[in-house]
Amino acid sequence: MYVTALGLLDFRSYAQAEVELAPGVTAFVGPNGHGKTNLVEAIHYTATLGSHRVATDAPLVRAGASRAIVRTEIRSQYDRDVVVELEINPGKANRARVNRSPVPRPREVLGLLRTVLFAPEDLALVKGDPSERRRFLDELLTLRSPRMAGVRQDYDRVLKQRNSLLRSASMARRQNRSGAAEGQLRTLEVWDSHLVRAGSELLATRLELLESLRPLVSGAYDAVARGKGNARLEYKSSVLLEPGVVSREQLTEVLSATVREKRQDELERGVSLVGPHRDDVVLGLGDLPAKGYASHGESWSFALALRLASYELLRSDGGEPVLILDDVFAELDTQRRDRLAELVAPAEQVLVTAAVGADVPAELSGIRFDVGEGSVRRA
Repeated sequence: MYVTALGLLDFRSYAQAEVELAPGVTAFVGPNGHGKTNLVEAIHYTATLGSHRVATDAPLVRAGASRAIVRTEIRSQYDRDVVVELEINPGKANRARVNRSPVPRPREVLGLLRTVLFAPEDLALVKGDPSERRRFLDELLTLRSPRMAGVRQDYDRVLKQRNSLLRSASMARRQNRSGAAEGQLRTLEVWDSHLVRAGSELLATRLELLESLRPLVSGAYDAVARGKGNARLEYKSSVLLEPGVVSREQLTEVLSATVREKRQDELERGVSLVGPHRDDVVLGLGDLPAKGYASHGESWSFALALRLASYELLRSDGGEPVLILDDVFAELDTQRRDRLAELVAPAEQVLVTAAVGADVPAELSGIRFDVGEGSVRRA
């Protein structure tokens, strides 16, 4: 699987751009702030319907424009050409077309392109908040199984409604409006069942994913750090998971019981305290947690290992994902830079961004585009 062409209209800094791509290594080289990351961000957006730089779509639309269009031409592992066109409309519903035909929802395009993106922001996977690690898991889940996009959206919708009810019920109790509080509590029980149903499905698939990732992360860390450390992953849930509790039925029972136990605490605080939105993945090196104990170099090695493991996992599913390395070599020491280049060079398609050509390792020599002043020119 690889991208053969990218077309942009009013995306980020580009009023218009057309780039022809090919298998192998392609490097986008240019000064910071001139738009090279915008190109690979658009490709990654096609695969995930999200940006690795911002949480909302609004910044993706060029200043003064009302919408942005990203058109990505893809050659699949079956030598079939697919054209995905995404129309980004901040504040309105986004639209999508596949081979010029509209699809009911943008998430219908998920799975047509798979990418693994390395970026300086990846350090937050190790040093950042739990939300960074949850996002990592859920994005990988969706790349492997596009139907999980619907499960995630259902869970987020239920969580929003349930939190609103908890806030209202909490306020009604404080104001001694017992009638209103009782009515909201009855409604809350309905949303409890929705939360448990979607939450147990999300929790089960996360646990399954982590089980598959563990040996791959350990092996990738060993390859990047050359045997200097033992990388571990452990799931930290908001519910007590006894050994062997892995089936969806068991997880549903545990999640449901914990929701009932935490009801009073949730009413006092006006927020949902139980569910996958409160979970974390504990990254460990040896017997110590990586967060707070790993050196800067070790943290980078762990972040790289997570991405390399993601690549190997997607690859094992069938069809190589596109590898994107966004300005990452400038952040690495020489040893890690050379080792990463050696590990990714065999991939079917590698897209690299760099401020200067010297930042691109010799192992990743290939096609080069010079990016600057809103233009993209093949060198």
